[in-house]
Amino acid sequence: MSTITSQDDEDTFKILIATDIHLGYLEKDPVRGNDTFVTFNEILEQAQTNEVDFVLLGGDLFHENKPSRKTVHSCLESLRKYCMGDRPVHFEILSDQAVNFHFSKFPWVNYQDGNLNISIPIFSIHGNHDDPTGADALCALDILSCAGLLNHFGRSTSVEKIDISPILLRKGRTKIALYGLGAIPDERLYRMFVNKQVTMLRPKEDEDSWFNLFVIHQNRSKHGATNYIPEQFLDDFINLVVWGHEHECKIAPTQNEQQRFYVSQPGSSVVTSLSPGEAVKKHVGLLHVKGKKMKMQKIPLKTVRSFYMEDIVLGDHPDLFNPDNPKVTQAIQAFCMEKVEMMLDNAERERLGNPQQPEKPLIRLRVDYTGGFEPFSVHRFSQKYVDRIANPKDIIHFFRHREQKEKNDSDLNFGKLVGRPASEGMTLRVEDLVKQYFQTAEKVRRFRESRRKNTEEEDEEVREAMTRARAHRSEDTILASASSDEELMDMGMKATGDSDDSLPSTMSRGRGRGRGRARGARGQSSTARGSSRRGRGNTSQESATSSRTYKPVSIPAKNMSIVDAFRSLKPQPSWNSSKSYSEDIIDDDSDVEGIPVVPSSRGNHRRNLTPSRALQHQEELNDFRLARSERPLKEMESSIRSIPCTMLFCKRWFALNLHFCGMA
Repeated sequence: MSTITSQDDEDTFKILIATDIHLGYLEKDPVRGNDTFVTFNEILEQAQTNEVDFVLLGGDLFHENKPSRKTVHSCLESLRKYCMGDRPVHFEILSDQAVNFHFSKFPWVNYQDGNLNISIPIFSIHGNHDDPTGADALCALDILSCAGLLNHFGRSTSVEKIDISPILLRKGRTKIALYGLGAIPDERLYRMFVNKQVTMLRPKEDEDSWFNLFVIHQNRSKHGATNYIPEQFLDDFINLVVWGHEHECKIAPTQNEQQRFYVSQPGSSVVTSLSPGEAVKKHVGLLHVKGKKMKMQKIPLKTVRSFYMEDIVLGDHPDLFNPDNPKVTQAIQAFCMEKVEMMLDNAERERLGNPQQPEKPLIRLRVDYTGGFEPFSVHRFSQKYVDRIANPKDIIHFFRHREQKEKNDSDLNFGKLVGRPASEGMTLRVEDLVKQYFQTAEKVRRFRESRRKNTEEEDEEVREAMTRARAHRSEDTILASASSDEELMDMGMKATGDSDDSLPSTMSRGRGRGRGRARGARGQSSTARGSSRRGRGNTSQESATSSRTYKPVSIPAKNMSIVDAFRSLKPQPSWNSSKSYSEDIIDDDSDVEGIPVVPSSRGNHRRNLTPSRALQHQEELNDFRLARSERPLKEMESSIRSIPCTMLFCKRWFALNLHFCGMA
């Protein structure tokens, strides 16, 4: 870090740097309620006393996202008291202010507003406590900016890409490029840095002549795999980084050995947690910049409430404390009281040299009671220091370390079984589990989509194949049926038209069923149409003429067609015969012959087969053939048996047709 010999030169910037003021913290506490407002007044008073060019705040000016009326009123009162006046501002803005303050209704710095009289401009980014929220994405800093008391910059509204445009300042021959980035969730910003989605824009002219100052409000120390921002993510052309959000005061610039820039961590100006980092003395910085050289001057804050903290390990004092002693708890309590009194004495001596410091200090005593000790009553202990300590309820904090088991070589090392990146360390975080879950869910979704697509393609191919096969089968069936039906019609015409003297004048029809049972035939008399008889087996009454019974027809040989098999029967009678005959047609089922015939109660239905009636039967036959491709074989056989009696002699032909068509 280069030093500056003349600090009051007209080419030298003087900048007061502070972060994490947290206005309004514990404002309702009767003892500590005004600590933040008193310290904020001291910071602005230091800026006025040192006649700085501007004040640079690193976020978390307010402790709450929606500060109370008291907090806002106190802040406005301090800004108007110390930042408004007739003292001129000696630097100018070279950048496009409409870009630097594009989210504001008044996109220009407040000291250039003709309606305002600003003597000390304040530039501030927002932190994680006072970040923009709500539908309009407003924060408390926007109220101050709209009032003309503060310049809010470094705001980014995009979650996909961040372009950081600097505010270009010039005083004499010194030029500063002021970069700012308000608080963003660390995991998101970490991912954006890794994906190269954060860009820091540089001036087009004389890039190397600018002093690049960057203010950021993020986790600097590592709290998890991605819950922080490594310094290596920042560009190496930066000269100084002012790091907010970390409360431990490390305001002296330290150089990053890899990126070669300096980092200053001013810390908070108020104690917001009773932790070791808060016990470090609070400071603000007075930065002097001339050309490319800089100097950081530490200014201690005198109005900050003193904080003393000490740890006690009871196991380290075996000569004083024995867990088996029944009065060991009283001994521990007396020892803690002695430690608290010592810290109170140190706070009193420090306050003698600083009358601006609050009277009551903050005391924290952490007691490790590992080893069989028992804690005493904290509330009873606190009652003794209500009038002397600012935090009487939080003086004692008992804790116990977990006993670590000795490593055994025979124990199974689960870390070797589950491979994880080295960056994850040994910490399992909820953010990592959520990220892993969504990555796995995305893979599962893609697999399901590909499998569903393949299944749909396969189903479509199967449907097309079934459609082609069905169409081909229907064509073959229609062609075969057409030729067979024509020949069948010829046989029916001959059987009805020709006369046969040897045939009986009445015709009765028998109908049987295999597998141990038979059904009686039903016949119709040609002379008496209205009165009919129906029975099982042969008719119960023979006509005057001789009756004739056809024997079962054997299955034709393979070299005979179906029609030839029917033509091999006796010559069929003619349609013009005036004689009537009775005929019994019996199925070719060998197990039917020995079954006795039981007469049926239903009468025989007699009908004359005319050419029009034959055509009607032919249409019924065609309808049946079209429907049989969609019906099971048993239903088809049942339908065959229910065809009118005149066409029942074709039953055997249907069975053979089904066999040759591949349906049987």
